[in-house]
Amino acid sequence: MKKGKRYVEAAKAVDRTVLYDAPVAISLVKTNASAKFNETIEAHIRTGCDGRHADQQIRGAVVLPHGTGKTVRILVFAKGPKADEAIAAGADHVGAEELIPRIQNEGWLDFDVIVATPDMMGVVGRLGRVLGPKGLMPNPKAGTVTMDVTKAINDIKAGKVEYRLDKTNIIHVPVGKASFTEEQLADNFQTLVDAIVKAKPSTVKGAYLKSVTLASTMGPGVKLNVAKLMN
Repeated sequence: MKKGKRYVEAAKAVDRTVLYDAPVAISLVKTNASAKFNETIEAHIRTGCDGRHADQQIRGAVVLPHGTGKTVRILVFAKGPKADEAIAAGADHVGAEELIPRIQNEGWLDFDVIVATPDMMGVVGRLGRVLGPKGLMPNPKAGTVTMDVTKAINDIKAGKVEYRLDKTNIIHVPVGKASFTEEQLADNFQTLVDAIVKAKPSTVKGAYLKSVTLASTMGPGVKLNVAKLMN
């Protein structure tokens, strides 16, 4: 794939043979985020897990201290008082069975996160084929299947991000925007790394974090010194 002129110029500032300390890597990534929009800065963490084994799966969520810089649209599946609670807490959409055909047949997906009360999971489960591949299915480990819908909504709006292994055992998570200060990005990134280190499955043999790369939406990746992160 042909790279743009801006990317090629930015890549010259990154030595691909060097593993950078986090503060230097963050500074490089931020400097290289020169697009005309506010680029997202993402962490890409290659693990030593084998996601084919249930006991080596990683899935969880963490609230980033400075948020993600993105306004998140929240859909809540709930009924009665819990639906009222979700509306009061600031959910963007609240509903139940009536949303099934809208999502399934009309392709309505104007939301980024779904929260559901446990009693609604039978209903939400019918949307598995649509929501599953998009990573939108609520999950108790991520705190999105809960009776405490107010806390779930508040956490998400405060900057809660979900982390999970993809099919190649890599975790991809946003840690902020290019407009954030280096200190804010460093805080968010360290909070994420700490959570993922804590979530290490006991069955993983050998290196747990194999490589960690930071990159902005349009910029080149910068590899980090993993050993320093684990200290």
